[in-house]
Amino acid sequence: MIDINLIRTNAELVKENIKKKFQDRKLPLVDEALALDSKRRALIAEGDSLRAARNTLSKQVGALMKAGQKEEAEKVKAQVKADADRLVAIEKECEEVDAALKKAMMSIPNIIADDVPIGKDDSENVELQRFGEATVPEYEVPYHLDILESLDGIDVDSARRTSGQGFYYLTGDIARLHSAVLTYARDL
Repeated sequence: MIDINLIRTNAELVKENIKKKFQDRKLPLVDEALALDSKRRALIAEGDSLRAARNTLSKQVGALMKAGQKEEAEKVKAQVKADADRLVAIEKECEEVDAALKKAMMSIPNIIADDVPIGKDDSENVELQRFGEATVPEYEVPYHLDILESLDGIDVDSARRTSGQGFYYLTGDIARLHSAVLTYARDL
């Protein structure tokens, strides 16, 4: 995820990066992120000033009660209560804005490195280096999901229900084998 400071300071760079990735539909997300960030910062500032005012008013209540000015103290208490209610509303609104900002920020693509050639798809990739020659076996290479299904080590339907198309759960011995390989790699 891109740092919000980059969007604040150089929104045009981020927009240009989106154009380089041919994702023009995401261009409005930059302005949306800026607006949400501005709103979030304003809410935080308002909340901070309300907290500071609450602290000051709370001290005033104590001083007024000591001085015997009960009516004035009750007015100040009412103001403290109103400020506390507004603070709760601000915190709730700030959570909603934070969630919307995070969603927008997660959709904005990362910045492309300067040395990366720009192309519409992988057919325009530039080969920098090749190691050995590619060999094509004389038999048909099975797809890894087909292998997992033949070993009864995959649950595509459950993963599709929870995570969407293109995901799968490993099950049984295949899940244990996967875990063992990861443990071995970590230990090694």
